[in-house]
Amino acid sequence: MELSIHSITLFVAVILTGLSAGFFFAWQVTVIPGTLKVSDAAYLQTMQSINKEILNPLFFLIFFGSLITLIASSVMNYGNGTTFWLILAATLVYLFGTFFVTSAGNVPLNNQLEALNLSQLSDLQLTEFRAMYEPKWNALHAVRTFFSVLSFILILLAMTPFKG
Repeated sequence: MELSIHSITLFVAVILTGLSAGFFFAWQVTVIPGTLKVSDAAYLQTMQSINKEILNPLFFLIFFGSLITLIASSVMNYGNGTTFWLILAATLVYLFGTFFVTSAGNVPLNNQLEALNLSQLSDLQLTEFRAMYEPKWNALHAVRTFFSVLSFILILLAMTPFKG
């Protein structure tokens, strides 16, 4: 394989999309089951803390970098037959199924949680907020997990020699 800006960009897209899919999948199968077993106050405090800590350069590199390199790879491979269509599919799946779901769904819920002063809420208020927040957040997370993994599979297929 010739080393070119096209191949380097595609390789980086695969790495970043794989890291994104792995992050969301690992969260789905570890953090979510764990948080189902804690009190309302502990859950909401933990999610507030995580939502603050996740806003860091490495997460941004993976989350935004996946989208940027997928788009760049799509553009660079325009007209390249099946490879182009697989990369474009990976890009669109990530854009709408991962990026958009996160931006339009999970982030607004996180902002609602961030606005709360948990120490000023009663146990009933904590329970009510969690009952509103957690099922929506977890459902949206399951969607973005599925689509980030699908995007990763598609971008991997784009790199395979047996695509037809």
